[in-house]
Amino acid sequence: MKFTLLKLLLALACGMFTLTPAVTAQDESAPPATAEEAPEDPIADYNALLKDQGEYAGAYDFFTISMLWTCIAAAMVFIMHLGFATLESGLCQKKNVINVLFKNVFIISIGIVSYAFIGFTTHYPGDLNVDPDAWNGWLKFGGMIGDLNADGGNNWGYGGLALCMTGFGDFIFQAMFAATGATIVSGAVAERVKLSSFMIFATLFVAIAYPIAGSWHWGTGVLNQMEVPFKDFAGSTVVHAFGGFGALACVMVLGPRKGKYGKDGSIKPIPAHNFPLAAIGVFLLMFGWYGFNGGSVLSAEPGALGLVFTTTTLAACTGALGAIAAAWLWLKKPDLSMALNGILAGLVGITANADVVSVADALIIGLVSGVIVVFSIVALDRAKIDDPVGAISVHGICGIWGTIAVAIFGEGDFSMASQIKGVLLVGGFAFVFSYIVFSALKATLGVRASEEEESRGLDITEHGQEAYYGE
Repeated sequence: MKFTLLKLLLALACGMFTLTPAVTAQDESAPPATAEEAPEDPIADYNALLKDQGEYAGAYDFFTISMLWTCIAAAMVFIMHLGFATLESGLCQKKNVINVLFKNVFIISIGIVSYAFIGFTTHYPGDLNVDPDAWNGWLKFGGMIGDLNADGGNNWGYGGLALCMTGFGDFIFQAMFAATGATIVSGAVAERVKLSSFMIFATLFVAIAYPIAGSWHWGTGVLNQMEVPFKDFAGSTVVHAFGGFGALACVMVLGPRKGKYGKDGSIKPIPAHNFPLAAIGVFLLMFGWYGFNGGSVLSAEPGALGLVFTTTTLAACTGALGAIAAAWLWLKKPDLSMALNGILAGLVGITANADVVSVADALIIGLVSGVIVVFSIVALDRAKIDDPVGAISVHGICGIWGTIAVAIFGEGDFSMASQIKGVLLVGGFAFVFSYIVFSALKATLGVRASEEEESRGLDITEHGQEAYYGE
């Protein structure tokens, strides 16, 4: 008690001491500051800013919080690329780790730069002051982004309550999505693809194919113009199935890894080199998915945000449980790779519908996703479709399921026919585009590393480096 009282007295004494010079200076009647030297009045500045908001003045704080959430969500989606990098490198052999990481560095870099040059304005031709008569709902190439704050960098001029962010906030959030499709392909073609050819493909895939497909839905295109519009909240089809079916086409052109399948039809497992790294990747992806789905609310509206976070989490967890149960019953062992892919399957499955389903629905959607992914991975392996990370099953097959689940579980006016049309159009376009481009590259530059390069590992033959020295 005495000690506390002593501290209080000392604090009061220090406060009085610091106040004394200010009082003395005031008593000396210092000359008044000029207009240029007068301190800014933050309250007056804030009131002036509110005045600029017009009818939205009362909600300016909500606008600010929403914009902040959008930027945080964009950063979380960026973390997903670290998740992809660690997951893919963990599931491949150690002789190809550098190659996998290099591709991931290139993909996110070219994805964001190309999105600024052509992708964003191609993705949203119906929303960015384009002549409506020039946008037929199918294709309208855009150009380099300009001043996206022109309609109001700190007010509601860009999108109002429906798109509660600035133009630059919208761009950076969507740019983080753009590279995801090529990252999905990267995992599926790992350990035998020729680096230079893959880089060309990835550039075309993220710069041209993804914005075109995205414009059909999010850019007020043909899928949005149907009598009952196609519903894909955050991209089970437009992002994930798009990447999954692009991956399927590339794998079919590329062929399996050497020694994966015997002449008698037997399947030879090629073990992952680092399961801890793969597990870290999956948990990073799940963390980033809160930005992926949560940011797609397009504001910090509390009711929608809380629902999306909850349904996303529940679907991921039941996805893991579904995959664990299915793999254990079928393969007779609790398989870690299946459990990890089950989490991702649940996340992909809920991405199209996270904002329109109930808690019980989210549990079912995730559970079914986890079971589907196990059967799909095994079926593709038996069909000699060599996918080292299960990307086609996780993103392609579960992306279809999540999109169809909108019509089954979604609370609203949704059409199964519209959902199926959307899946067929986007998935078919991704497959055909990828098959044509990859086949052209195969006929010209080649897409496959040589047998010697594949045997030695792409780290040494392509990069002259090793991920693990001294082993």
